[in-house]
Parts: sequence; C-alpha cells; structure tokens
Amino acid sequence: MSWQSLPQRLADIDWAKASAGLDARGAAILPSLLEPTECEELAALYDTPNRFRSRVIMQRHGYGKGEYRYFAYPLPEPVQQLRETLYPPLAGIANRWQSMLGEEFTYPTDHAALIARCHAAEQTRPTPLLLRYGAGDYNCLHQDIYGEMLFPLQVVFLLADPAKDFTGGELLLTEQRMRMQSRPLVLPLRQGYAAIFAVSKRPVQGSRGPYRVNMRHGVSEVLQGRRHSLGIIFHDAL
Repeated sequence: MSWQSLPQRLADIDWAKASAGLDARGAAILPSLLEPTECEELAALYDTPNRFRSRVIMQRHGYGKGEYRYFAYPLPEPVQQLRETLYPPLAGIANRWQSMLGEEFTYPTDHAALIARCHAAEQTRPTPLLLRYGAGDYNCLHQDIYGEMLFPLQVVFLLADPAKDFTGGELLLTEQRMRMQSRPLVLPLRQGYAAIFAVSKRPVQGSRGPYRVNMRHGVSEVLQGRRHSLGIIFHDAL
C-alpha cells in the first residue's frame, strides 16, 4: 500500500468542527480519512496472526458475538502513524475537558510521553485492534478501560463498505446524565470514515457549570455480510 497522501489527509482534518461535535455529543465523525484500498489492506491483516498479541472471541466473555485481535508491538506502520498523528489535537481537547471539570492532571502533547506514563504504571500491552463481525454478530455497550492510566478519547475506522459488504452493524453510543434516562446516538459511517468518541466520561455544560456524564459504545447486530473496523486506543493496557 502506498499511504503517501495520508499525512495530508490527517493535516486537513477540521479540528474545530470535531471539537465542537465532541463537546456537543461526545462524538465526531472524520470523513474519508482512509482510501478503500487502504481499508482492504488493513482488514486483510486480520488473517496474519503473527501481527497480533491476542485474539478475543466475544461470546466466551459475554461481550457480544464476533471477535477481535489486539496488535502486537511494533504496530503496523499506518496504525502507528494514525495513533501518533491523531493524538496531539485530541490531547488538546482532553486537557480542555480536564480544565472544565476542575482536574489538575493533564495529558502530554506527545503520544510517546503518554506511552511512557502508561509503561511506568505497568500498562505495557498495546491496545489498537482489528474487529471482525459476521451475520448475527454484535458488540455489547462497554468502555475500553485497561488500567488507571486512561486517555479519554478514542478513534474507530470503518474498514468495510456498508454499501456492499454488510448491512446493520451501526456504531452506537449511549450517554447517561444524572437523574435522566440514557440518550442513544447512532454514528453513520462509510468505508474509510473515522469516529472519535469519549472512552468513559466527558463534561457537559449545565446551568450550574460543567458536570460529568458516562459514555458507553457498542455495535448493533450485523444482519448480513462481514464488517471489519480498526480501533485506535491511545493508552496501553495492563
């Protein structure tokens, strides 16, 4: 794969728009970040077990139905590039959220420094992953928390084409506000689109100032076909 134009595509992201979406809904969509051929080559990595540290069959653990694999270090070059390049602007948003919530802890602006903090906390296992769903598969609502060192935003890329590869399989988010029922959100993605969303908590501006809401995400049942996606989680795991 060439990937030559990926740095320019990443440089062209409208971060002001993405930041506004994250503030308003806890999620934002980045369109057309990956080309179809790039999506196909990333999805094909699923069948090369030596690139991964572990495989998870979701129904064995009550996570849903389907499977995923966590990449091993060193990450494939495009996965590493996405992780390193997307992190700095997201760190700016995360630190703004920390300030809104009155938290003193701040995230470093460089991803390598975040990984160093993770490793100091004994979180040394990489978390980027490929997910594979077939007909009847789904992912229960959950949060990707792998230790005390947690970065509050993550990114998912849809690698399959919903126009021809699968039906169903929508990316779902729920938001639980105090003394209110959960609010659902469906993120409509096309092949090569990315979704940014809160891992677990995010601030919401209330009448008396910002307060925390709890976020979860999952994938609805795939009705037919096969769905692949790439998850970019920025903190490492215990």
